[in-house]
Amino acid sequence: MEFFCYHRDRPDSLTLRGALLHEHWSYMDRYAKELIARGPVFAADGETPIGSVHIVDLPDPAAARAFAFDEPNYQAGAYRDVLLRRWRNLLGRTMWEFPGGPAGDDRYLVLGLGGARPVDLVPPPGRDGLIAFGPLLSDDGATWLGTAALLSAPDPEAARAVLTPDGYAAIEVHGWEFGGRR
Repeated sequence: MEFFCYHRDRPDSLTLRGALLHEHWSYMDRYAKELIARGPVFAADGETPIGSVHIVDLPDPAAARAFAFDEPNYQAGAYRDVLLRRWRNLLGRTMWEFPGGPAGDDRYLVLGLGGARPVDLVPPPGRDGLIAFGPLLSDDGATWLGTAALLSAPDPEAARAVLTPDGYAAIEVHGWEFGGRR
């Protein structure tokens, strides 16, 4: 089962996250084979970290909750909340298999949250910049709750355009980059 996990930072937690960086990476190393994508999310300035995204393939919801809530930054109180949803990998690959590689245009996390009806149930055509794309689902995987995409795009507006504009209650666009040890 695939899961989308978005840890959102508590205000003023940057120092704490910095102090726990190696513990975080060591924790994630334990899940290297299960990770589909990972990386920090940034504020509008493109430099200030505001969270972390991890898309992971785990046996069941209990394992996903353990992954999300045993993470060292979460345990230390660096995160204000966690968005944890079932997810479906519509591209069928990991971020490491993305043909564009880890460098290139700016990278973004685009979250389409809720809406009256399910939309964007297939990847849009001609989107070579898609790194990860799939629906956010209920715990049982039966109900569509939104869509999450990681992509390469020239700017936030182009990134937002990957989703149907009127299909969501809200669309968030944040800077993102490939994660992992440097």
